[in-house]
Amino acid sequence: MTQAQTDIALEPWWMPFTANAAYKSDPRMLAKASGVYYETPEGRRILDGVSGLWCVNAGHCRPEIVEAISRQAAEMDYAPSFQMGHPIAFEFAERLRSFAPDHIENVFFSNSGSEAVDTALKIARAYHRANGEPDRTVLVGRERGYHGAGFGGTAVGGLDPHKVAFTPLVPDVAHLPTTHGLEVNRFSRGQPQHGAELADGLETVISEHGESRIAAVIVEPVSGAAGVLVPPVGYLERLAAICKEHGILLIFDEVITGFGRLGARFAAERFGLRPDMMTIAKGLTNGSVPMAATLLRGGIYDTVVAAGDGIELPHGYTYSGHPLACAAGLATLSIHESERLWERAAALAPAFEDKLHSLASAPHVIDVRNLGLMGAIELDPIDGRLGERAQAIFRRCFEAGVLIRITGDTIALAPALVFEEDQLDVLFGVVGEALESQ
Repeated sequence: MTQAQTDIALEPWWMPFTANAAYKSDPRMLAKASGVYYETPEGRRILDGVSGLWCVNAGHCRPEIVEAISRQAAEMDYAPSFQMGHPIAFEFAERLRSFAPDHIENVFFSNSGSEAVDTALKIARAYHRANGEPDRTVLVGRERGYHGAGFGGTAVGGLDPHKVAFTPLVPDVAHLPTTHGLEVNRFSRGQPQHGAELADGLETVISEHGESRIAAVIVEPVSGAAGVLVPPVGYLERLAAICKEHGILLIFDEVITGFGRLGARFAAERFGLRPDMMTIAKGLTNGSVPMAATLLRGGIYDTVVAAGDGIELPHGYTYSGHPLACAAGLATLSIHESERLWERAAALAPAFEDKLHSLASAPHVIDVRNLGLMGAIELDPIDGRLGERAQAIFRRCFEAGVLIRITGDTIALAPALVFEEDQLDVLFGVVGEALESQ
């Protein structure tokens, strides 16, 4: 630690998703950012291999976004969205609708992916009630899925360690089996070939609970927090067909996969599907201001509003449609459109895949998987010490000037869409050396 760091009191901040005692005994600090690099307080450059936290898709501190936020802050810093409106929120909603898949008609703003998910789950139940089917309350998630830290998102999520301290959670929840078939899909490039039939797990849920009780299914097109779990060929299509057949709303959690990450604007477009709702965040403002949104296909908003009296959906947040976030979002969309970042990601993806899979033979690697600019290297855990091997690699990479993400004993990589191929060489060179050191 530098002298500047030792002057900072660390205990007051209870850090999220962090082993606080371990971190505060050996803290790692970031002080500045530009392009695809961070800088530590002592001036050491760190190549950002995970786009901040899957969110800074266009690179850090883009002048266009900084200027837009500054202008808006000087003009109007805040305005309420309860029974009031401000032009920039409506402007952003319309621009976002135009950027989204063409079946999307309405936007509900929130502040994080967790809030976007809980919003979608509440809207699903409200929609069925308004549509004359109030018994449709069961929400279906998937084992090893992650849908944020809200009570609803935690309940439909499938990461058991995230639940233990908070039970009981939201009732009327069921889960599909995970698609992660390591034994048959090991070292797949792109979508694995085996596992489409796992979508039929929804038929089992329907038989157990009754068709008239299932409100919605929520899945990540590619699971991020669980370690980049890529859907088998045909799986999402099969799941969508079952939902349509039984009148079940399909929600795509695109908090990570949205905004070019898979080489298309959204995963829904990548897979040619039209989910009833999509939750987005992270890349929405390029990580610059907290913001999220729930996108809805035509008919959902109209049904709820037509059935309501007064406030049709008693739900929202103090900072829904915050002016600064809207300004950041508009500037972010302009960058995506002018630079066609999703196409840039698609062009870079083959090199990313090749370099990622070149590490398949490194010590302790038991799987490598990828889609678009999302990749994972799964490691054989040390007996009785889950996560320790990956944690050591994380520290070694940081010391060597590269930031990676780890989840359990899986390394996750998600470079910004503006990465250059020589920066990929540095990223995978450092990760490869760290793997060889184990």
